Amino acid sequence: MGYGPGAGQPGQANLNKRSKVTHLTLRSMKEQGERIAMLTAYDASFARLLDQAGADVLLVGDSLGMVIQGQDNTLPVTMEHMIYHCQAVARGVMAATGRAMVVGDLPFMSYQSSEDEALRNAGRLLKEGYAEAVKLEGGAEYADLVRKMTRIGIPVMGHIGLTPQSVHALGGYRIQGKTDEAAATLKAHSRELADAGAALLVLELIPSALAAEVTASLPIPTIGIGAGVDCSGQVLVLHDMLGITRGKLPRFVKNFMVGNDSIENAIRAYVAEVKAKTFPDNAIHGY
Repeated sequence: MGYGPGAGQPGQANLNKRSKVTHLTLRSMKEQGERIAMLTAYDASFARLLDQAGADVLLVGDSLGMVIQGQDNTLPVTMEHMIYHCQAVARGVMAATGRAMVVGDLPFMSYQSSEDEALRNAGRLLKEGYAEAVKLEGGAEYADLVRKMTRIGIPVMGHIGLTPQSVHALGGYRIQGKTDEAAATLKAHSRELADAGAALLVLELIPSALAAEVTASLPIPTIGIGAGVDCSGQVLVLHDMLGITRGKLPRFVKNFMVGNDSIENAIRAYVAEVKAKTFPDNAIHGY
């Protein structure tokens, strides 16, 4: 019986083309000093390109609300949307090398109202969406939930700093952790999530020195976005780094299509720069 997204999908043979990335692979990469290259993905065609170009992790982000659906923020995204797009991305990976790890975002109000609902929805992303881990935003207040998800076999990626689902509470897209008190809070949150069993931790829009300190203090990998070059890896929204997104972009975004003659080569350039620690620029923060 083949591994993967349903009958008629590529299956186990493709997994053997290249070593499958798991959360244990990523932890080993951190221990060995190898940077992790992550990008968002929302459909099979781009997922296939990303996997072929060497991306380690594909995040099916609730950012699809903006880049796919044309919403102003991530809040309208539903579980049904996430399952649909996770399925598509998983199929794309399996049609390529089968190597990249697929992580699915838990959308707004899919895990905040009760732990039972959160566990059920996280399970749906793995069972119905073929994701291999889930991501949720928030700090120590979700440590017990992370512990329960981990206990039943669901790898979890945490997400602290700027948390887009809380954009209204945060007062917009602002750098987090700038004061000593705020930095201490983020460090405490990161430790509690790691202790609860989180496999990875996204650090979004925090000072690079703080991100470096958090990364050095944790046994698990950190993935930065607008958090400097010293995280264990980096993630960008695919449409941003390909120059597709119109309007104002975060200052830390780089258009990798510039100087490259194809989308696949642009993705390869991103992966290479992440691995070489030449992206991002530590001096560039903010939106």
